[in-house]
Amino acid sequence: MTSLRGAITGGIIALVCAGGAFAQEAPDRAAALAAWDDIHTVVSHPRCTNCHVGPAGVPLWEGLGHEEAADQAPVHGMNILADESRIGAETMPCRTCHISAASENNVPHAPPMIADAWRLPPIEMAWKGKTSAEICVQLRDPDSNGAFTPEDLSDHLRTSAFVAWGFDPGAGRAAAPGSIPKMQEALAIWVAGGTPCAGDPHP
Repeated sequence: MTSLRGAITGGIIALVCAGGAFAQEAPDRAAALAAWDDIHTVVSHPRCTNCHVGPAGVPLWEGLGHEEAADQAPVHGMNILADESRIGAETMPCRTCHISAASENNVPHAPPMIADAWRLPPIEMAWKGKTSAEICVQLRDPDSNGAFTPEDLSDHLRTSAFVAWGFDPGAGRAAAPGSIPKMQEALAIWVAGGTPCAGDPHP
């Protein structure tokens, strides 16, 4: 009986210790918030926000050097509108110039091309002008981000031709900071830590 009681006690202690180890391995709130800051550095970069625009459907050329010229506004040149369709169907389709073809995009000032139909992100993924906390809340909620789960977001980073182009736009264009693997790593830490956002009540 004594040996049985000892075995049970030892098992309980082992489980408690194991639970403590697992808890230590999980990212804490501070680490998850720091990971979100890394994510926000990317999603708030003009290479991203110039397309993650609101319902007006006007792509931008902001923050990439164009506004330094007195005769150029930060909006996309030639009065381009993607409109409600987000692909320019109402006026001129985006892929009239942005041809759907894999390309190294090494010709300066030429319309970039990718192996996908050029378009703006869905309106649910518009965050130009929002704060870090607002974007954070938007991205963690499938009801407000176009039905993306955390797993979907990770897959999007891995498979999207737009994301790949953003990190490697070619021809001397300003790239989004970091890389896809670093973005995936930050996303994993943020998700594992409970997707906290600044302003959330502390648990």
